Amino acid sequence: MLKKLKSLFIVEEGNAPKKQAPTTEEEVKLEVSESELAKANELLEPSKPSAAVPKADGKPNEKFVDKLLGAIEANNLDGFDYLEFKQSLQSLNKMDMDEATRYQSAMAMAKTMGASEDKILNAAEHYLNILKDEQQKFEVAFKNQESKQITLREQKIKDSEAAIKQKTARIEELKKEIAAAEKQLEVEKQNANQANAKVQATKQGFYNAYHSVVNQIKADVSAIQQYLK
Repeated sequence: MLKKLKSLFIVEEGNAPKKQAPTTEEEVKLEVSESELAKANELLEPSKPSAAVPKADGKPNEKFVDKLLGAIEANNLDGFDYLEFKQSLQSLNKMDMDEATRYQSAMAMAKTMGASEDKILNAAEHYLNILKDEQQKFEVAFKNQESKQITLREQKIKDSEAAIKQKTARIEELKKEIAAAEKQLEVEKQNANQANAKVQATKQGFYNAYHSVVNQIKADVSAIQQYLK
């Protein structure tokens, strides 16, 4: 079923969704593991956390797409609803018809299955709410990991800076100790920058997937309202 959902929402590169995200704290923790920091830097340059919902920017992470579509699959409504309607639309893509005709034809097919415009729109809203729930769960897990991965390291940096100032006040015999502390400070700063890059890449990957799926559903809702209501 998940594979079928991906075939509905994932289209050619450059046109739509492609990837997806963890929502539990443990899953986010895995996403920000040190072993993946190098890969994170390739995906996204370091940036400061933002409270605003990021816009789609780049390719969605496949894990995030699987997570979001998995949530939709787990909450799939019975009968012919938005998902089946979207499948009908997809099946009509190969036919030579304009968008309005395609939506109208899909709706005609839906009505033979006992569906209606309102039922399909309500189902689309249901799935948008499911995705919103996934976003909120992700935000909770992300904030916990953001604190663990960044705030603690920033505190270490502050502590190291304070130690350096104290040692600088000492006389010559402490210069070697001060130099060692400065070297450690640079390591901690590098670790903090790398951790920041990874957690922000994780967040951006989620929202790339989130907006990919949400924007498709909203586009379908808009088209239904335009062509069918």
